[in-house]
Amino acid sequence: MRLDIDAIRKQFPSLGRPAIFFDNPGGTQIAKQSLDRITRYLLECNANHDGAFATSVASDAILDEAHRAMADFLNACGPEEIVFGANMTTLTLYISRSISRGWKAGDEIVVTRLDHDANVTPWVLAAQDQGCKVIWVDFHPEDGTLNMEEMQAALERKPRLIAIGYASNSLGTINPTAKIIEMAHAVGALVYVDAVQYAPHGPIDVQKLDCDFLVSSAYKFFGPHAGILYGKREMMDELFAYKVRPATNELPGKFETGTQNHEGIAGVLGAIEYFEWVGREFGCEHVEGLAEDSYQGRRMELKKAMTAIRSNEFELSRALLAALQSIPGLTLYGLSDVRRLEQRVPTFSFTLKGQHPRQVAEKLAQNGIYVWDGNYYAIGVTERLELEERGGMVRVGAVHYNSLDEVEMLREALTRIVAG
Repeated sequence: MRLDIDAIRKQFPSLGRPAIFFDNPGGTQIAKQSLDRITRYLLECNANHDGAFATSVASDAILDEAHRAMADFLNACGPEEIVFGANMTTLTLYISRSISRGWKAGDEIVVTRLDHDANVTPWVLAAQDQGCKVIWVDFHPEDGTLNMEEMQAALERKPRLIAIGYASNSLGTINPTAKIIEMAHAVGALVYVDAVQYAPHGPIDVQKLDCDFLVSSAYKFFGPHAGILYGKREMMDELFAYKVRPATNELPGKFETGTQNHEGIAGVLGAIEYFEWVGREFGCEHVEGLAEDSYQGRRMELKKAMTAIRSNEFELSRALLAALQSIPGLTLYGLSDVRRLEQRVPTFSFTLKGQHPRQVAEKLAQNGIYVWDGNYYAIGVTERLELEERGGMVRVGAVHYNSLDEVEMLREALTRIVAG
């Protein structure tokens, strides 16, 4: 079923202001279900963990439900495989210490130049600490896709771990994640997947992917600033956790150090409840592949929601691609073939001839259109494209609450900027 854009936008209180939000790859607007959860938590059960009194009991119940909801969202085996933290970067820096304790001098790991640096530098630092070698996999500059020949060659060296992105936060490329995981497991390597950029755009099934770890950030899928880590139960049980002495060894608390951001975790629950609403309202009853996967209850509603969102975003991607390609002097980086939209999310990066990316972003902001400029922490991309010293690129990213009218206003604004 096609999404009702008016009904969707009513779920986002901040969309009432006179602004066009194409800054979504850096953080989406919050759904009212998430905002309501945060407010109710702070007013009704704001307390620390494991107390004997009513607000603490109620707080723990909400946190437990948030773990179950995220397990459903990712189709994890259970809530004990879900760890909340400050953000994806902090979680990755933390868990990389635990994972790398088992590495030995001379071991090798694999990272890519297409990734956000939060899935690069934590592993590079861990490798340096343990005397390990880092193998870099490049991407094709002409279309922004990962160099799979280099990936195959890197895996033939039997590395300990490979860190990959589900989708590029810079160029929008969706990597062949399932294939890479299968290739990595064939040589005994663990796989750590950064799904931050993909999570708002399509369904994720960690069991089907068979990834060992996967991270995401709720503020990229219509919730608050919070990070979420999935890890296979057997992996998480075995890993050493850096924590203070009274803390539990039981999952997931084993890796949730200190007092967590309880209201933020409640907000993550609200974001999942928003997706449930989308699934109930707009999800198709019979979606190819979903019935065969035997999803039930909330898991089915969530997969229906993300499948509907993914389908509807193809139209946004098609419109954005056409709009950007119509602008004289605009150079688009990454996949630009309309026949390959299934290989990308609606995140597009470009430069305008004769204009610094910051100037373009400022001029668009003057037109009420919010976009990012620079490298967006995907510094490997801008270095490889030889754009880092020139200010990087302008990034426009749509999500399902954006409209075709907004795409047209972006096209008109860029046309005026080019015309001076």
